[in-house]
Amino acid sequence: MPAVVLVRWAVVAASLAAASAFPVCAADRPAGRSAGDERPLLFVRPLGHQSHGDAEGSYAPVSLLAAPTVGLLSNASAAEGVSPSTAKGARYLAGSNVLRLPSGRWKYLPAGRTTSVVVDSGDPAARLQIAQSRAWLASGRVPGRSPEQRAAAERALLSMRALLQPNGALAAGWTPGWKYNWPRDSSFASAAFAHTGHDAEAYRILRHSAATQREDGTWEARTKLDGSGPPDGRRWQLDANGWVPWATWQWYRAAPRAGRPARLAALYPMIRKAADRTAASLRADGLPPGSPDYWELATATANIGTAAPLLAGLNSAADLASEAGRPDDAARWAGAAARLSSGIAAKFAPLGYRRTADGRHGHDSAVAFMAPPFNAAPADLPRALDATYAALRLPNGGLTPGNDPTAPWGRDAWTPSTAFFALAWAGTGKPAKAGRVLDWVLSKRNPLGELPEKVNGAGRPASIAPLAWTGAITVLSLVALDGTALPTPPSRR
Repeated sequence: MPAVVLVRWAVVAASLAAASAFPVCAADRPAGRSAGDERPLLFVRPLGHQSHGDAEGSYAPVSLLAAPTVGLLSNASAAEGVSPSTAKGARYLAGSNVLRLPSGRWKYLPAGRTTSVVVDSGDPAARLQIAQSRAWLASGRVPGRSPEQRAAAERALLSMRALLQPNGALAAGWTPGWKYNWPRDSSFASAAFAHTGHDAEAYRILRHSAATQREDGTWEARTKLDGSGPPDGRRWQLDANGWVPWATWQWYRAAPRAGRPARLAALYPMIRKAADRTAASLRADGLPPGSPDYWELATATANIGTAAPLLAGLNSAADLASEAGRPDDAARWAGAAARLSSGIAAKFAPLGYRRTADGRHGHDSAVAFMAPPFNAAPADLPRALDATYAALRLPNGGLTPGNDPTAPWGRDAWTPSTAFFALAWAGTGKPAKAGRVLDWVLSKRNPLGELPEKVNGAGRPASIAPLAWTGAITVLSLVALDGTALPTPPSRR
């Protein structure tokens, strides 16, 4: 690396360290990239869950990552991030995205505005927004068996609502590098909204997924929030072909029956294209090809982070086809699901559902995708869950996404990867195990009550907050632990 770049990198890293009280991890491999006619800039690997690897080199500029958000102001049609400096000593007013500042004044985002204002406490317009926010929560369900759990669920629901755009796009977070729609994250949020009684939000996300599906039935890894396309050359990911049909099935199971068939019909072309593409991708051994997974790193052989969601998606699509009166589609996709299930049983099961079918890439938290509410758990899955959890647990109590020696993740725990196990154990009849994991996740909320993307080695929230994906997984786990089992797509083998 040229000495001048090293010097620039040192200066940038130092400025980052001083910019925020919330930990920011320095990238381990800065790189340069030109975009059109723009001047080349020093880019770093983004800090979001979407960032690990990113082999094509499309990185977010470090200058935009100096102040990750730690909270959100929202008027239900626009959002504004809360910086660490603003958050110091502040608290949300209960059931809202209105912030009470240390001075006692309120900071909020007025209706129809994109910039916040500070007003006296009790301001009528701010009070109206608080009432509307609380009414939205009351229109659905806030899961949780304890005040802490319900408070966390309430905050996660409000944060997902704040990140949801009017067109149905869902920002992963509200910091540059995260302000994009990932089909995977939005699918989890759709399911969480559906199972907490927020049908309109759940369906709006699915309509956006239909609008952004590519002609070949796949999705980009992420798209701009206006739906205009991907922000860079990042490789598309086949796992979306599983997540979106699964989310549609979850919505359908929870949706009000009145008008449900017509609304499914509007989504059915998306399901057909996605499931047919999945079925066509399966090789002779029943498995999909190597593809980037939620790590956003490609593998040479099939990975469990793609295979398991695709199985959930095919079973979901087959059941939706039956509901829509399409028996031929149902039979075709059920047959593909049976082939994929057999391939997983033959190649992944003997390895304890490790990351790749060749067994060369260690454990992967995506083993949880083989459990409900995604797939009916195979008989050998409980042992694999236990072994994977033990292998990936860090000294701070959370999990690293995997222990693949070719993709080191460092000492930060990732809240989505950790929360996967709360959801999996809740779905496999292990509520005590699920509760312990969830307690850890909830204990790492930041002072505003937001769920962060990461937890550093010292056990403190790191990276951005809130992260929509962690919020959705947490809400789904709390629903499952409330005694209302989340449905799992049926296998038609």
